[in-house]
Amino acid sequence: MSYLGVNHDKCILCGVCVDSCPFGALKITGKLEVLDSCRLCKVCIKVCPEKALSVAEGSLTKSDLSSYRNVLVFAEQRDGELAGVVFELIGKGRELADKLGEQLNVVLLGHKTESMVEQLSKYPVDSIFVYDHQELTYYRPQPYASALEDLISHIKPSIFLIGATHVGRSLAPRIATRLRTGLTADCTVIDVKPNGELVQIRPAFGGNVMAQIVTPNHRPQFATVRPKVMQAAELAPSHPTQVIYRELEPEKLLSNISFLSIEPKPKETSITEADILICVGRGLRKAEDLAIVEELAEKLGGMVAVTRPLVEAGWAPQTRQVGLSGRTVRPKLFIACGVSGAIQMVAGMSGSEYIIAINKDRNAPIFEVAHLGLVGDMYEILPALVEELGRTLTKSKESR
Repeated sequence: MSYLGVNHDKCILCGVCVDSCPFGALKITGKLEVLDSCRLCKVCIKVCPEKALSVAEGSLTKSDLSSYRNVLVFAEQRDGELAGVVFELIGKGRELADKLGEQLNVVLLGHKTESMVEQLSKYPVDSIFVYDHQELTYYRPQPYASALEDLISHIKPSIFLIGATHVGRSLAPRIATRLRTGLTADCTVIDVKPNGELVQIRPAFGGNVMAQIVTPNHRPQFATVRPKVMQAAELAPSHPTQVIYRELEPEKLLSNISFLSIEPKPKETSITEADILICVGRGLRKAEDLAIVEELAEKLGGMVAVTRPLVEAGWAPQTRQVGLSGRTVRPKLFIACGVSGAIQMVAGMSGSEYIIAINKDRNAPIFEVAHLGLVGDMYEILPALVEELGRTLTKSKESR
């Protein structure tokens, strides 16, 4: 790992490097100190008159692991509404904290946060740390990263979990860099060893292998978790929760990003929210044949999803794709039609409550995760299923 090295024998504490640093990462406190916000831009090295600064290679000092305890979860909010992944992280965070005999804490950034704090306090959370300021209403990388750096430096959590959303994927690497710790992105499985090491499992090499990652020398152990892969927490209104409001220095709320106007994006129905999904794969012969799948979805009150080959063929939008490069789903019923069951796709739907697979190949991997398997041609099974559902629905209406 590279870091900014200081030759204190050469340094005359002139302050030229401090004034030139665009990140405010240098400070004179009897000697020149390099802060965690250093980005190794090398501006200070160029302006130092004594050549006392250089890029050094090697391992930084290991964290004092004994000083880090408890689990921290980032409560992402948008327009005053908590993201669904927050409750999944609380569920997993509670499980990890209980295994370690530690506390589960949540951090919330925003403005006018009262209703969100009240909602979070109904879950099995021990403490809620709140930064409530107008400048934190909407996500901006600099003030959000500064707030989280401030809290983590103060409470020193052993484990920090954040959702692998658009916000999480932007925010997480910034914080990990500031804290000089590791980051495992897009985890699908998380567990903890008795010694406190977080076991982080995520797909690698295009999903062909599942990598198991640990962070033995540095804290916090930091991971982003894909939405819909963890079980959401159960309500626990009787669980005692402490709410702690924290302030951030005005300069840390500054950002080079300004909002000129906010225009809400129309809400779209997403396959991640559907209770019933009919997913079709490479077994579909042509785009027009999606009609029979759509008809089945309509009769069941569900939505149509697809695998990657259909998106690449231009037969369906990427927003309908299930898998590592698409959406992770967790419906009550998942019907896979002509889907082989490659690991990249299965990783995105294995959390479904009930899985039905239809495939001509009795050795297709999809049958290994299915609760019910039908060996046969989807072109024969789906029309028959639609016809039978039609008769059942008709009888149901007549009997009313």
